[in-house]
Amino acid sequence: MKKIFLIAGMLIPAFAYCQQKDTLVFNPKREVVLEGGSNFRDLGGYPTKGGHTVKWGKIYRSADVSKLTDKDLQVLSDRHIATVCDLRGPDEIKNSPDRLPQGTQWINLPAGSENIKLSQMSAMMSSKASRDSVMIATYSKTDHLKAKYKPMFDQLLLLNGDQALMFHCSAGKDRTGIGAALVLSALGVDKKVVMADYEATNVFWKAGKERMQQMITQQGMDEKSVKALLGANPAYLENTFQAIEKQYGSMDKFLVTEMELTPEKLAALRTKYVN
Repeated sequence: MKKIFLIAGMLIPAFAYCQQKDTLVFNPKREVVLEGGSNFRDLGGYPTKGGHTVKWGKIYRSADVSKLTDKDLQVLSDRHIATVCDLRGPDEIKNSPDRLPQGTQWINLPAGSENIKLSQMSAMMSSKASRDSVMIATYSKTDHLKAKYKPMFDQLLLLNGDQALMFHCSAGKDRTGIGAALVLSALGVDKKVVMADYEATNVFWKAGKERMQQMITQQGMDEKSVKALLGANPAYLENTFQAIEKQYGSMDKFLVTEMELTPEKLAALRTKYVN
């Protein structure tokens, strides 16, 4: 019988929790603790094809960074984060602009669908079937992936050897989760490990999730819809993988076709970010 663990209110498969937590996902080097931010973590240390690992201190993912303190800004500076890719839409940015160290390159990569109102989302997720349908549709959409994530790969290729890149959205879960999945896949990380990293948002974003859940519930969305909206359910990300495979034939073909990672660029990316 498959074992399941309850962590941060989510049912986590035993593989993702037990097999990955200490050596991979919950490595002590993973989380970057900030006073004014959460779910900020290093994508280093994950194993790749050929017995290699993703380099530490080069690629970071995060939730909202609009409330970083001066101490937090020093943390980002100390980690040489030179470029930040903000995956949010205009309204989110207007309400909560990033706070970053002076001189950081900020790049906005919206896809045009980020500004749906909470009242609309609440109506769309009025039942379990509709909640599942909304989340599946969100993760199955592929027509925006090139506009949103190709520039991020371009920046990774442009960075100097001592510089790092960070990308984020509001929760660091959906848009950031897909971005992390694409980057890790390009670097040769196994899909099971990619899924484990995605699920870890339920732990790393626990405090931020609880605050956002309370805020959204107070604005009228029912609790079940809020949990579906804010939870990192691996079934959601699986839909992204399936949609890519269905439309492009494989993740490798997608990376070539949409991210324009030619064999030469892919080799350069892995040389730069894989040990």
